[in-house]
Amino acid sequence: MSNVLPRVGLGVAIVAIAGVLATMVVGVGSIFAQGGVAADNPFAGTSFYVDPGSKAQTAADAAAESGDDADAATFGRIAQVPTAIWLTPEKHPVGEVGGYVSGLAAAAKKLGQTPVFTVYGVPNRDCGNFSGGGLSAEQYPVWVQEIADALSGGPAVIILEPDALALADECGNVDERLGEIGSAVDSLAGAGLVVYIDAGHSNWGPAAEMADLLNRAGVERARGFATNVSNYNATDLEQAYAEQISAQTGGAHYVIDTSRNGNGSDGQWCNPPGRALGAEPAASPSGSAQDANLWVKPPGESDGTCNGGPAAGEWWNAGALELAADAGW
Repeated sequence: MSNVLPRVGLGVAIVAIAGVLATMVVGVGSIFAQGGVAADNPFAGTSFYVDPGSKAQTAADAAAESGDDADAATFGRIAQVPTAIWLTPEKHPVGEVGGYVSGLAAAAKKLGQTPVFTVYGVPNRDCGNFSGGGLSAEQYPVWVQEIADALSGGPAVIILEPDALALADECGNVDERLGEIGSAVDSLAGAGLVVYIDAGHSNWGPAAEMADLLNRAGVERARGFATNVSNYNATDLEQAYAEQISAQTGGAHYVIDTSRNGNGSDGQWCNPPGRALGAEPAASPSGSAQDANLWVKPPGESDGTCNGGPAAGEWWNAGALELAADAGW
């Protein structure tokens, strides 16, 4: 059988085929316009690791053991959302932190997943307030290097030192803090890890001031920066703030903590009532400098002894239940 079209219908066929191809091109173009995840996004094609030893999971197990099925279900659902694993020298000191993170990295690797860690041990952390502590200037780079060595060679994401740059002026140690963060970036990024330096949040200070601090800390050697960590600001406000910073830091990429911003902020930062769980972690579509929404601050862990909460970082049943209920869980 001949595959040649009849002469009379050839022109019509060509026009029809061209129309189909044009439709296909428009369709593909609209897919890209809607924003597939960019190939160079470190969260593209991967899933996030869930820590089976999280405080949320421990609370779920305790509630189940006591027969409180409703609370167990809520805490268990929170526990199943991938959340950053916080590394502090108080819990995992020099000589121990490496073994801890390498164990988690190995577990994540078996599942083909990427763990997210928050490194939180800078000297004079939180200016000695609710989350005060941290290491000495001599111990800090040793501790960070131990983390870097333990995670080297495998995929891992680091959120580096929440509030450290934003508090530097208040703590009175800007130059020291910039050096500490820059050195940590070199150690962690040098090990092949994806590093985001904390950049405060949109209600803290001008984007230009934060961009200057990030530039001086070496953000160009990291993947970028993180905003809204442990805070409640609405995602659109954080995106606007982060885009301003990105424009002043050579196009640095960023991630936003959405763990507790479902109802936005009421201006308080310490266990404010009426807040809600936010959008779950996901890679961001292409078209902006944002790489992902992440849960960095674990929901249910207190900000400090305020508004009825326990000490910073401690699990708080009532707080977790309120965040979930206000999110419609």
